[in-house]
Amino acid sequence: MNVTTGQSTDAARAIAAGRRSRRWGAWYVTEHRLRMMRTYTGTVVIAGIGSPLLYLYALGVGLATIVDANMGPDAVDGVSYLVFVAPALLATAAITVASEEFTYPIMLGYKWNPTFTGAAASPIRPVQIVDGVVYSVIIRMLVNLVLFYALMVLFGAAPSPVGFLGIVASLLGGLAFGTVIMGYTSTLQEDTGQLAMVQRFIVLPMSLFSGTFFPLAVFPIYLQWIGWISPLWHATELARVFSYGYAEPIWLTLVHVAYLVALIVIGWAWSRRIAVRRLNS
Repeated sequence: MNVTTGQSTDAARAIAAGRRSRRWGAWYVTEHRLRMMRTYTGTVVIAGIGSPLLYLYALGVGLATIVDANMGPDAVDGVSYLVFVAPALLATAAITVASEEFTYPIMLGYKWNPTFTGAAASPIRPVQIVDGVVYSVIIRMLVNLVLFYALMVLFGAAPSPVGFLGIVASLLGGLAFGTVIMGYTSTLQEDTGQLAMVQRFIVLPMSLFSGTFFPLAVFPIYLQWIGWISPLWHATELARVFSYGYAEPIWLTLVHVAYLVALIVIGWAWSRRIAVRRLNS
């Protein structure tokens, strides 16, 4: 083989590799993100098994026992307190993953360890980087939610035969919150405490005032608006419909779905637009 032929072969291989990256770039980014998640496997395992086990046991043996003893076995919405609160904890698990994966890792990719810049220097496009990150988080969310739901079944907290659809509802809630937070994080040039503020002044109030532990209607009207705009409340209500047949008008169920999907579309598109601007500049 002469030198010219060898060079032509190498060029053809390089072009073919570039085409594969251009076509499947999002999945290459997904693979990279999943490999990075292996560095904090302990956190993933605790979030997927330890946290739900602790919460469900504490509520099932502790608080739920007290509530049911005072209010009867049909304490809230005609079901036991554990059955009522378990779908909310399922949705909260998705929000927790979103708050972890769509904040500091995004700042890491843009600023602290600019792997996004390196990927964008290859045939992978900026929009594929965003898509790959979202796909990887979806996979992690699904793993956590499936494990959480299995524990719900073990504790008898998911009596409906279609309760597994609560996983889908929770996934929508996590993505609705996460993609918007991803867009916000992508706008930051430096983190001077903004992401900590998100945890303290958005995630924490959302978990307290989204009908998680008590029906939203028991809160004063001037606090209920937090639930109305919260992805967690919409995801929780959907999960309760599937988990134990929570009765609500069909139009409200459709509003939950439409609201969550709209937030996902807006947040995802926003994140892609910022990625194109930052990585192509």
